[in-house]
Amino acid sequence: MNTDRIRVLVVDDHKMFAESLVNLLEREEDLAIVGQAGSVGELKRVLQETEPDVVLMDYRLPDGDGIEAAGYVRRERSEAQIVMLTGMSDDTVLLRAIDAGCAGFVTKDNAVEEAVAAIRAAASGEAVISPHMLSRLLPKLRREREQEPQSPLTPREREVLLLLAEGLSNGAIAERLFISLNTVRNHVQNLLSKLGAHSKLEAVAIAARNGLVDR
Repeated sequence: MNTDRIRVLVVDDHKMFAESLVNLLEREEDLAIVGQAGSVGELKRVLQETEPDVVLMDYRLPDGDGIEAAGYVRRERSEAQIVMLTGMSDDTVLLRAIDAGCAGFVTKDNAVEEAVAAIRAAASGEAVISPHMLSRLLPKLRREREQEPQSPLTPREREVLLLLAEGLSNGAIAERLFISLNTVRNHVQNLLSKLGAHSKLEAVAIAARNGLVDR
């Protein structure tokens, strides 16, 4: 196996849907399916034997929900990025997924069309969410003081944070600030560390709750 491939774990209890998704992903030369699970229990077993880069996670599972399962993934495989598959547009569900450290969302209606791009984006550290959806969700975050950043954000880190809150990708931020892509990536990693976040989306949510971005 090409070690440069993105390792993907698919978690969905609808067998036909999951098989269709796996067949689609297996056609991509840069993706490798390392496991499948149809429940939280199966996910726990599979995760002990695999090291996925991206977990494509259904929200509704027979023995729990994808957000609870995301918490388990975070604890066991902290480097894995989680993309939530959801048929729901309930903002409460989406906000819970952000708080659980998910990298973003793909609706099940559009999963076949969007899954490949979403996996690639998540694996590269990008947020899998449209700027429109992000702008809709941020005002709904309850204002509550959480743990302050471990150290103060630099002026440049604050600039990057504000652009993340606009839904910009690393590449777009680099162009906006006239800096290199690697420099942007370094700033993003510093932000995640200081805010104690697992993903860009979670970092933006934490920042919004602490008044670090204008919602």
